[in-house]
Amino acid sequence: MLKQLTVFMVLFAITFNVHATECGKVTIADMNWDSATFVANVDSFILQHGFGCETELVPSETILAAKSILIQGKPDIIPEMWRNALKGGLEHGIEKDKIKFVGKVLHEGGLEGFWVPAYMVEKEPSLATIAGVKQHSYLFKRSDFGNKQPFFSCAPDWRCQNAVTNLFNALDLKQAGFELTPTDAVTGLSGSIAHAYAKKLPWIGYYWSPTAVLGNYKMVRVDFNSGVDREHFRECIEKPNCKNPQVTMFPPRAVDTIVTLKFAQRAPEITAYLSARRFSNQDMNNLMAWKVNNNADGEQVMAEFLNQYEAIWTQWVSPEVAAKVKGALADL
Repeated sequence: MLKQLTVFMVLFAITFNVHATECGKVTIADMNWDSATFVANVDSFILQHGFGCETELVPSETILAAKSILIQGKPDIIPEMWRNALKGGLEHGIEKDKIKFVGKVLHEGGLEGFWVPAYMVEKEPSLATIAGVKQHSYLFKRSDFGNKQPFFSCAPDWRCQNAVTNLFNALDLKQAGFELTPTDAVTGLSGSIAHAYAKKLPWIGYYWSPTAVLGNYKMVRVDFNSGVDREHFRECIEKPNCKNPQVTMFPPRAVDTIVTLKFAQRAPEITAYLSARRFSNQDMNNLMAWKVNNNADGEQVMAEFLNQYEAIWTQWVSPEVAAKVKGALADL
């Protein structure tokens, strides 16, 4: 009996070690913006402690990471890639069986739009629509802007400038009394929202989600009541020479996780986890706000998320993996 038990334990150990070896070393791109480095740290912790992987975070940025994974087949995982950033190259990588999109980091996608403060909508609910904004445009007059009605836009050299200008014209906002007001690249949009909130001033302009700003300041995305025309947005609204801009909401931006095809084939359990792992914009906004407010790094936000959002992340993994991750958290 003892001999049989010993043989069983040896076989179990061999099986476990084979399973761990199959995961092996995993390289994860640690991109140079807040949400991406947070997600990279979440993946690293769960893979290391839940799946027994040896993980390495590789500092990177969009173009460098894309070139590396397409040409060198490294890193194994890019946790957060805004697909519109390098669409042609990424699609080429799929066609050549080099990479694979395995999951949506943001299940709603990255959201852009025209926003107004929630405190304005609470007083006048119609401001949640563009018709209400135009009808009550006088509510946006600012004494600190010479009693004008500024519409806050992104910095002149930002990619969003074309879309904002074209939609501003398509919506006839100038005729409604608004004045397109570009902001500087450093403190402009976020600073203008913070200033407006501090003094409860009127504000309308362009912004995007997820960001710490929308976690700290409750804003309402204005509905154009037009739906989304992806083709017109792509072929005209985003172009500098859009001659006849039509009204359309900003289409959600696909924000995905990319892995090499080789990694997907050798680590199906990890690929399944990455496919299940996704965040809502509001949760990401709140986490990014927590990061800024606590001057935290990606690892600290990861710990905050795994401790405070257990009901979310435990749905991405098996109960056995979740138990291992919880045990590791207790040692942090």
